Amino acid sequence: MEVLKGITVANAINEQIMEQAKGLAQTPKLAIIRVGERGDDIAYERGATKKMEKVGFHCEHYTYPADITNEDFLQAFEEINADASIDGILLLRPLPKHIDEEKVTRRIAPEKDLDGISPMNMAKIYAGDATGFAPCTAEAVVEMLDYAGIDCTGKRVTVIGRSLVIGKPVTMLLMKKNATVTVCHTRTKDMKAECQRADIVVAAAGVSKMVDSSYLSEGTIVLDVGINVDAEGNLTGDVDFDSASEKVSLITPVPGGVGSVTTSVLAKHLLRAAQNKQHNM
Repeated sequence: MEVLKGITVANAINEQIMEQAKGLAQTPKLAIIRVGERGDDIAYERGATKKMEKVGFHCEHYTYPADITNEDFLQAFEEINADASIDGILLLRPLPKHIDEEKVTRRIAPEKDLDGISPMNMAKIYAGDATGFAPCTAEAVVEMLDYAGIDCTGKRVTVIGRSLVIGKPVTMLLMKKNATVTVCHTRTKDMKAECQRADIVVAAAGVSKMVDSSYLSEGTIVLDVGINVDAEGNLTGDVDFDSASEKVSLITPVPGGVGSVTTSVLAKHLLRAAQNKQHNM
């Protein structure tokens, strides 16, 4: 049984980024937009900032109070969106309920939309158009499979979860790699049986330790995308790691798995956005 740690994959991506960035005329710049003081937003912002520093990219922070009006936020966002010095934008979500998040996702410039939230980028992912930006976490799953040398062609994959952030986009990305994908969700009648038939399971349900060894067949490959906090305050995945380890051939841990690769994918997207801008100048 192999435990595939995210840091190994992230380091490989970082090296590629730094090598490719040597050909740029200007250093890429990321804008991170945060509204409020949510702990998970702050943690991700901190991780993204460290990653940009590690690969030599610039990072600008735009932080607003949770009670900012919808009108004021939209105006501030438009100014950031139009700033020619900014190559990519990371909008930390969900936004407070009084802010029109749908309007923001419609307005974000697709060429700066590094986390694939715009309708244009979503459409490109569903069309198999590689010029679009996929959500970073969904792409991180594929990066880990690629690093492990796993050919998805003909593999049966079960994805648990159908969100626009992970479940749906990762399904499209895996189908593009010629996998046969089944998507499970809260209305799936026999999720356990669907998982047992799979060669690869991607767990993105948001339910702590839901997937144990009874969901898996011998030799299954498991990628755990879940981020949960248990009663003791410990970070846990959607997979019961100890139980699943009895059967799997490869598994990603939580913490230290897919999440560790996500910020490297973000940096990779920022590099591509900067390259595209330089090419079009």
